[in-house]
Amino acid sequence: MAIKTVLGLFQDANQAADAGDAVKETGVSENDIDFLTDCPYPEGAFGEREEHIKLFLFPFIGGLLGFVGGIMVTSMTQMAYPLITGGKPILSLPPMAVVMYEGTMLGAILFTVLGVLFESRLPHKMTEAYDERVSQGLIGVLVSTEEGKEQEINDVLSKSGAVDTKIA
Repeated sequence: MAIKTVLGLFQDANQAADAGDAVKETGVSENDIDFLTDCPYPEGAFGEREEHIKLFLFPFIGGLLGFVGGIMVTSMTQMAYPLITGGKPILSLPPMAVVMYEGTMLGAILFTVLGVLFESRLPHKMTEAYDERVSQGLIGVLVSTEEGKEQEINDVLSKSGAVDTKIA
């Protein structure tokens, strides 16, 4: 079954929050309701779900992989081209430390950039309903629902005081 999106536009944040509650009462999951605003509101202002962001894992994993990569590059290079100087060990930690540090930083930075893109869901093709009036001050309630149920959601949003509604 195809997924349809319904967008309701509201002038007041309280109306939008009430509309979100009314949509939840029709059996729509919290994960299928999004609120679009032109300015930030505190988390939970509309009664929406709590977002779980896992961005902190990306730099940690990237740094760990970069550190291991730095160890591998330096140790394999020293083993492949052994330069024995005055009886000192082939694998020397002080020269390796610089490459390990740089590998750690490179991995952490690259994975952070990828993590931001991934967590932001970018690039994202705008296939959902959208209205430019959201950026002019209106608050949008975006509901993803199964095909055939979109008219019911549209009616609920209209009864909740929506200025305008769109089905896409």
